[in-house]
Amino acid sequence: MFRAKPNFQYSDIAELKINTEYKIGVNDEITISVSSNQGASMIENGDRSDRGQLAVVVDFDGTLKMPLLGRISVNGLTVNEAELLLEEQYKRFLVDPYVHIEVTNKRVILFPGVGGSARVINLKNKNTTLIEALAQSGGVNLQGKSNKIKIFRKAPNGDLKIYKINLSKIEYVEDSQIILQSNDVVYVEPRNDLLQNFAQRATGYFFVLNTLLLINNLVK
Repeated sequence: MFRAKPNFQYSDIAELKINTEYKIGVNDEITISVSSNQGASMIENGDRSDRGQLAVVVDFDGTLKMPLLGRISVNGLTVNEAELLLEEQYKRFLVDPYVHIEVTNKRVILFPGVGGSARVINLKNKNTTLIEALAQSGGVNLQGKSNKIKIFRKAPNGDLKIYKINLSKIEYVEDSQIILQSNDVVYVEPRNDLLQNFAQRATGYFFVLNTLLLINNLVK
């Protein structure tokens, strides 16, 4: 599964390190709180009031439909950048607007290197790293190759990017801090255990052979 030819051209891993913060993407579910006077009313209400809160989903074109503002493009922005953008836009209607954004459905699909153990990992932290996601799944399985970890990510323009990560040596520890994005697929390539594969196939052959010998004895 997901095996590549020896000369396969992976995307440049440096692209993953340009911006280490989580970026808002298509289909992200977002809760947005909007308040005036730098959020004074939120403090007065103990931050428990749902007044001014809005639950929205980033549409396929990367935009949000916001009250008073209409369509606002947020695809590829960090949470902080999106907050600043909306605060600037709401200055036309509110006095000293305060915007708080929370992405509520961030998740990645992780294959830890052994069949039947794929998991969907919810990214609870604002910026979840690759090593944190691997730890949540129990780490790289003994049958997996820590030097052949692939990250599949869809770029803002829709292109699929495939990156190859090597975590087998201490000098590559910096790559373990790559920030994952919603809908990333993390795939740890399994080891090609020839002995194990032979044993599995041989078991089937021996079963067929024993069945034929049993039938032959019954016929005699």
